[in-house]
Amino acid sequence: MVERDVTCSGCGQRVEFSSKEPPCKVLNGWLTLSHWKGLGSVEHYHFCSLTCLEKWAEAQTPKIPKVFLESFTDEEGEGNTSL
Repeated sequence: MVERDVTCSGCGQRVEFSSKEPPCKVLNGWLTLSHWKGLGSVEHYHFCSLTCLEKWAEAQTPKIPKVFLESFTDEEGEGNTSL
């Protein structure tokens, strides 16, 4: 009988288990990230591997617009080394 399930926030892999099984055994090797959203408000994210955690974290990080990065190149197309 499946009573609980955990889904990887990175790849979507799903693990089902009963309340009789300790999560520490079923989810051995998994990682859980707790994100405090405010007073008493916590979001939990589960990852089946460090690779999934890394990919998820990278996707959450704002990207620097290419036009901004290109503004640091000089007229010859070489990077500005004075930064």
